[in-house]
Amino acid sequence: MRENLVSPCCPGEGIHASNWRDIFARCVLAFFCIALWQKWSLFYAFFLLAFAWIIDGGFQKFGRLIEEPLVLGILVFCGVLALGLLWSDYSDTGQNKWKKYFILLTFIPFLSLLNKERLPWVIAAFSIGYLCVLLTGSYQWIASGERGAPFFEISYLAFSAMLGIGIILMAFLGSICQAKKITFLCWSIAIVLLFLQFHQSARGLLLATILTLLLLIFLRYRFQGKKFLGILALFMTVILLFAMSSNDFQERLELVRSDLNLVLEGDYTTSLGYRLAIWDVGVHGIAERPLLGYGTGMPEIYFEETIQTYKNGIYKDLPEFQKTSHYHNDWIEIGMHLGGLGIFALVFLLWSWFQTLKNHQLSVLGMVLICYVFVAGLTDTFLLYNRVPIILLVVTAIMICWQRPIIRTHNLLKI
Repeated sequence: MRENLVSPCCPGEGIHASNWRDIFARCVLAFFCIALWQKWSLFYAFFLLAFAWIIDGGFQKFGRLIEEPLVLGILVFCGVLALGLLWSDYSDTGQNKWKKYFILLTFIPFLSLLNKERLPWVIAAFSIGYLCVLLTGSYQWIASGERGAPFFEISYLAFSAMLGIGIILMAFLGSICQAKKITFLCWSIAIVLLFLQFHQSARGLLLATILTLLLLIFLRYRFQGKKFLGILALFMTVILLFAMSSNDFQERLELVRSDLNLVLEGDYTTSLGYRLAIWDVGVHGIAERPLLGYGTGMPEIYFEETIQTYKNGIYKDLPEFQKTSHYHNDWIEIGMHLGGLGIFALVFLLWSWFQTLKNHQLSVLGMVLICYVFVAGLTDTFLLYNRVPIILLVVTAIMICWQRPIIRTHNLLKI
């Protein structure tokens, strides 16, 4: 709870200043949740958020804030990345994708500023932003068959990831609600979002969503026998119907078969072939430097240099097929940067993320969110997606803040 600091000499001025800071913090939090969805505005939102945090007494609260495991996990992860620059030959002429990892630090001022009084502003702004992107992306798909949300500069991959977050959150809320009408509404929204995700052509993210939903169903209903089997059967039926009715899904499956045949013939200039090749080179690179990797910013340079001779140069033409920017796998990417040290830092980040939610009596949500991040990161660099990790952290902060007053009365989240 925010404390008002009142000057003993001029109490009116102290209250006025405190109220001004509170109003400013609310506006900045709301603006940040709206700016999440626009690339150009997000840049300014970062600075506003940091400024609001400082004038709200952020440095004084930092000692208390670091008690949250996720805050410590983010600091360790970003600290290890910064440390990796010491043994890196990185220059600004190389790729800059790795710098996106430091966006995770945004969680610290955001969580510090968020309290029960400011929570409605954040939920309203976040919901409006998500709904605008959802409606824009849906209209784009219905009207022209185009995927993603081009108006917001959101690719089909990022849009699919956002749909996945919405699906998981709605399914989780539906699974814990005691009111049947709200339960039905949440699950209905989740199914509609899942239908849209089936038409976004993002195979890895769709698989991550489905596996995460299966885990959620297992965790919530595994002790309820017939209900568990009934929900599982209904879910699998919905998945089968969506898969059979989606031309995009059928095309992507056919593309996998075609790509696999070309790979068997030695042609890696396909979506699947490129991933298999870059994973092969990445694992080889980690095996060469397993402890500290090649240094922050170096993996892409290593790939382009190594493919000229690795396995007699069978991958040397791949940069012409697709420019090298990352390794399409969170674990290989961070392993190439920092070796075992980086992989440990990533494991610690995910563990601390779960611990934070567990400490706020949200163990199930913690498990499903970590499952989603982990599985999505197996086929792409999920943590390097524009805005998606921040959206997950905003959801985490909202759920933590929602639980705070309930924890003091030792009750679970009730809707």
